[in-house]
Amino acid sequence: MRLTKVNALDKNFLEQIGFSWHTDSDDTSYVADELVCVSQDEAEMYYQAANELYDMFVVAAQHIIDNNLFHEVGIPFNLVELVKQSWENDVHWHLYGRFDLAGGLDGKPIKLIEFNADTPTAVFETAIIQWAMLKYNKMDESSQFNDLYLGLVENFKRLVTLEEDTSKFDELYDGWRILFSTVAGSSEDDNTTKLLATAAKEAGFEAEFAYVDEVSFDDNEGIFYNGQNYEFWFKLIAWEQIAVQEGELALILKNIVNNQKAIILNPAYTLLFQSKAILKILWDLYPNHPLLLRADTKPLDGVKCVKKPIFGREGANVSIVEANGTVSEKNDGVYDENSAVYQEFYEFNQDDNGEKYQAGVFFAFEGCALGYRKGGTILNNMSKFVGHYIK
Repeated sequence: MRLTKVNALDKNFLEQIGFSWHTDSDDTSYVADELVCVSQDEAEMYYQAANELYDMFVVAAQHIIDNNLFHEVGIPFNLVELVKQSWENDVHWHLYGRFDLAGGLDGKPIKLIEFNADTPTAVFETAIIQWAMLKYNKMDESSQFNDLYLGLVENFKRLVTLEEDTSKFDELYDGWRILFSTVAGSSEDDNTTKLLATAAKEAGFEAEFAYVDEVSFDDNEGIFYNGQNYEFWFKLIAWEQIAVQEGELALILKNIVNNQKAIILNPAYTLLFQSKAILKILWDLYPNHPLLLRADTKPLDGVKCVKKPIFGREGANVSIVEANGTVSEKNDGVYDENSAVYQEFYEFNQDDNGEKYQAGVFFAFEGCALGYRKGGTILNNMSKFVGHYIK
């Protein structure tokens, strides 16, 4: 694979634009001082893969609902009704997600690793930082597959138009407000959420930011902050976390949606996409599909595979299981009690130093942006963000 060394962005500049998570706990830079060189054809393949995979996830989600397979994919019982409600009504629009993909470079076929559909991060890095790196290094800033910010603006408009064409937004918009929330304590979550709020405002919405503990929820009246009612609530808080740790809030949100007092973003049905157990459903529905890796809820006999919790993040509790059943590598974490899925092992593209590169392709109505993370065989929260350049 081809890499281009570049000058790193100045830390003071990063701080000024709100990117405060630029340095990892080992005092190394989170953003790599290099760019992955991607051809136009490779960028197009990533775009097409994201679009095809999304259509497949929709079919798989419908299959889960039609066959009442919620338990099989780990959906908490107190969210099942809300998942169904949000799926059946078109107003519950999926704002954005991120496909994690292996391959795509040097002729290596693209394979789905998973879909971060509920609370995907790396938004700021992908939309702003890698674009700024091109500009800072006096490179052509348009030479990226990176329409994430514009894609978000357009998809916010679709919350109102409910169709691809957004030209009637101003005609249809009736002053509806979006409240953006996260849990206090993470500058990354804060600034990711505030960037989304900025995109919503650019789309034409009235938008505000508040921490979740500042927000009031009422079954019959809806969602309030500072005495103001909000018709939409975006939460960078995982649905399964709400279900398990905030059961009362999960019930209130179900009633709010049922009473048509607010629309929650991302919708509850994105938890179907988020569950890694859907990888088995996809393989059952599309066996041997070129974009998929074999997956099951039990070890794959005689096949090297990756064991991962169905609801886990940043590589926690992920392990590599060799063909003979021995575990060759394992990450610690807090998800050991979770059910797991076993996915056939597939090598990432790697550089001359043996570092592995995973592509992250954002989806907002369509594939809209590309970025990379690099690290070891199992990517974790110490993995680096790497931008790209099309040439």
